[in-house]
Amino acid sequence: MLKSGSNRATVLLTVWLLTLIGSGCVATGSNGFFGRTQPPARNVLRYVSGPEPETLDPQLSDGQPEARIQMALFEGLVEYGPKDQQPIPALAKRWDISPNMDEFLFHLRDNAKWSDGTLITAQDFVYSLRRGFAPETISRTAGLGYFVKYSEAYKSGLAFVKKDGKFLLANDADAVDPRRSQRVGPETEFNTFIRSPERLTVEGDEAKRAKQLAADPKLAEAVNGAEFVPVTAEDIGVEAIDDRTLRITLRQSAPFFLGLFAHQFFRLVPKHVVEKYGKNWTRPENIVTNGPFKVKEYRPYDALILEKDPNYWDSANVALDGIEFFPVEELSTMMNLYKSGDIDAMQNHAIPTSWIDEIKQYKDEYLNFPEMSTAYYAFNVTKPPFNDIRLRRAFQAGLDREALSSFRKVTQPLYDMSPTGVFPEYDKARQKVSEAKRNEKNASEAEWSRYGKFDLELAHKLLAEAGYPVTKTAAGYECPNFPTEKVSILFNTGANNRSIAEFVQSQWKQNLGITIPLKTMEFKTFLVQFKSLDYDGIAQLLWSGDYMDPYSFLNLEYGKTNEGGSGFYDPKFDKMMDDANLELDPQKRYETLALAEFYLMEQVPVVPLTVNSTSWIKKPYIKGMYPNPGTLIPWKFVYIERDRAKWDREVVNIMTTPDPKVEKQLSELTSEQKATR
Repeated sequence: MLKSGSNRATVLLTVWLLTLIGSGCVATGSNGFFGRTQPPARNVLRYVSGPEPETLDPQLSDGQPEARIQMALFEGLVEYGPKDQQPIPALAKRWDISPNMDEFLFHLRDNAKWSDGTLITAQDFVYSLRRGFAPETISRTAGLGYFVKYSEAYKSGLAFVKKDGKFLLANDADAVDPRRSQRVGPETEFNTFIRSPERLTVEGDEAKRAKQLAADPKLAEAVNGAEFVPVTAEDIGVEAIDDRTLRITLRQSAPFFLGLFAHQFFRLVPKHVVEKYGKNWTRPENIVTNGPFKVKEYRPYDALILEKDPNYWDSANVALDGIEFFPVEELSTMMNLYKSGDIDAMQNHAIPTSWIDEIKQYKDEYLNFPEMSTAYYAFNVTKPPFNDIRLRRAFQAGLDREALSSFRKVTQPLYDMSPTGVFPEYDKARQKVSEAKRNEKNASEAEWSRYGKFDLELAHKLLAEAGYPVTKTAAGYECPNFPTEKVSILFNTGANNRSIAEFVQSQWKQNLGITIPLKTMEFKTFLVQFKSLDYDGIAQLLWSGDYMDPYSFLNLEYGKTNEGGSGFYDPKFDKMMDDANLELDPQKRYETLALAEFYLMEQVPVVPLTVNSTSWIKKPYIKGMYPNPGTLIPWKFVYIERDRAKWDREVVNIMTTPDPKVEKQLSELTSEQKATR
């Protein structure tokens, strides 16, 4: 999901001014901690969440700051595990998966309720998914769920083709995989339909369909004289078998999909409230939720105050009485609020670069762990000049990412779409593919080691081929005819984002003789322009994986309407991705994914920048809050420890040190699911 690097600074401003410290001077607390370290009087966590949330509607937002808040307010079938981000039971107490990993049967809890006391049923999930995929729902994350059969066709306004009383198939020679006949759950009329060979779909709009058929004579001949039946919400692969049993059917195998059900897009929304209030359903006076916490008070650009929800099915195990989420913009402000003891923890990537070396000494508080998080610059490949692949490759070769990571201090250079060091087995597959490709190209080890990396000679050669020759003068390199007035580096406000942009800008000026202007805007505005490709040149992409699989990153460039923000679309790449997910052997699947990633990086829709680390800080009395790979916090596990002897120490060991309270909660949650295996 998209991350922001900043937010608005309005909370506790007076305290900040009184405790202000310079960016180059960090004071050491007398107790060995960074600043005042005293548990709050109330049993309420005070947390800096990131920028002002764009919306509280879980199906509309795609930012990491919103995701953290929505994890407190809404729940889905599964939840992210607190340490490893692997799926754990939530509203589904257990589940069954088909042998082909294309169908899921979820058994729901009997005592799950909305915050207004209304009972939650399987029909609520049917409604929520149909709403999320509805064309009129402007969901930027719906594409994550397009593996649900016919969901993309419904979202895109497509139609089935009916001819001579029968629906035409997407592939007339479609042979049904015998594994697909092994359904989970009872046979129903709907399941017989949804598991049948995939139907052919075409544009539902008559004008669009005419254009489509004009471009494909073979398709036009096949559908001549046919009836076009719109794909409806009732056609997508989600079924309430009864009030407590939900079945979701995918269009093909997707081994990673169980973990994706924890994403905010798949979290429940209340039909009875959405239909009553429409777009205003998330206003504080209207909102109804189903997570461990509910909204108590919301002051935009100041604070979102949550309180424990007594109607939550697992309320007895929720330790906190509430959470106060504060939107804060300046990193130095976050640090000062933390130092003064007015917040207990903050978002990831919150430590200013100039403070890193000093903050590292606080070994009971500073959490710097591998993160399933990357930074990119996306090229807008739909507009000149970066619709020219030679220029994209030149700008990539002209950037020294080793130097960028040294400057950032808490990152590693990135040369692929997915992060290194997070998926060890995938890293092996990627290395295997790389070696095979090097042998195919008959390249030497020395030549291959520079592939995709900093290469000034290559950058200048490619610029010249594209019509923008670089000359060397006494003052350095110059590229006088590059159209800098038509491009910019777009990023959302934030000290870290600006420092990265300024560093990259200086690199391209120094190495290519091209000075790209910088352009910044508030996160909410940035998201709209980024997703709609309403920018010129280059835009920042900070991405945290939605589930523990490299597909979460490669999927950014999959499909016509993807999340990547570059405008890249290539059916060949999509086919390679689909082939990978049809492969059920994990290692073979990884190797096929690695081939797809290699092909993608040859097209250069983005310049990968860095693999990030968590780099955040929390008070030692805050327990059950872990630096998991996605830095997504399941808040029901978080508690305030008032016994100083039980505070966290040497947090470098936090992921391997058992917490009895957390382990007990996890054991109770997973016991029923384990018993069915």
